[in-house]
Amino acid sequence: MGTALEPIRLTDLAWQNEEVRRALRGRDVAAIFRYVQHHSGASQARLAVQVGMTQGRVNEIINGRRLITKLDVFERIADGLNLPDDARRLIGLAPRSDGRRAPGSAFYLAAFPEIVRVYSDQAAAAVEIQRAARSASELDVLAVRGLGLLGLRDSLLRRHMDRDGDPAPRLRVLLLDPDSPAAQRRAAEIGESAESIAGGIRLAKARLRELAECGHVEVYQYSTVPVWRIIRLDRTLYVGAFDADWEGHESATYKVLPTPHGPLYRGWLRQFEVMVDSAERVI
Repeated sequence: MGTALEPIRLTDLAWQNEEVRRALRGRDVAAIFRYVQHHSGASQARLAVQVGMTQGRVNEIINGRRLITKLDVFERIADGLNLPDDARRLIGLAPRSDGRRAPGSAFYLAAFPEIVRVYSDQAAAAVEIQRAARSASELDVLAVRGLGLLGLRDSLLRRHMDRDGDPAPRLRVLLLDPDSPAAQRRAAEIGESAESIAGGIRLAKARLRELAECGHVEVYQYSTVPVWRIIRLDRTLYVGAFDADWEGHESATYKVLPTPHGPLYRGWLRQFEVMVDSAERVI
């Protein structure tokens, strides 16, 4: 049970439970408190001490008589319950600060119903992305160089383009124009030479020509400063952000599914199609 002053700590695995992840995405503090009580044995008094509330206030929340809406209270609850960074992102908070800027922090976007899961970075989503890529019939990729996605033999998606005799998926790839001012700006943002980033893009194009020999592959060059990194596998999007201080694969990665009225999925899909229409096809 623990004393009222003893910190409440659930295992990271406990925070992966779909029940509590739904509660975190919905900012349902009552459900979160009940889940923590069930898995830790914490009393309402102990919860109250850890999150800086009175026991009466905790009771009101658990019984649905009070809702939490203020960001600073969510911060206090997250700190008091020792939420891991992934759980903090789901509830719409930045990861714990260690004195350095956290790349790609996932904030309140996680509350959108289209976003069904938030990963700390692309590597954390890699197994799921590869599993989906094995059976996808259509793949779209928006990247800068695309080396880590398709341009290298051990890249995320390349091995799943070979279907052992089955028809290869249709692949469309948008890469940054290596000779554009946008490529020079991107190189400066991430501390690389313009020659380095241009060379990586050209290598990726050469490798994609190999894929084009055995399947339907379209490669386009765009010339605007990159903002979003997008992987579409049929109806599922995996989206990360490019910023001045980090690469897209270092960003938090959002798994996005279509909903009847959601703007994010349709917006990212539309952006890809508009960029294809205005880009130069090179393969």
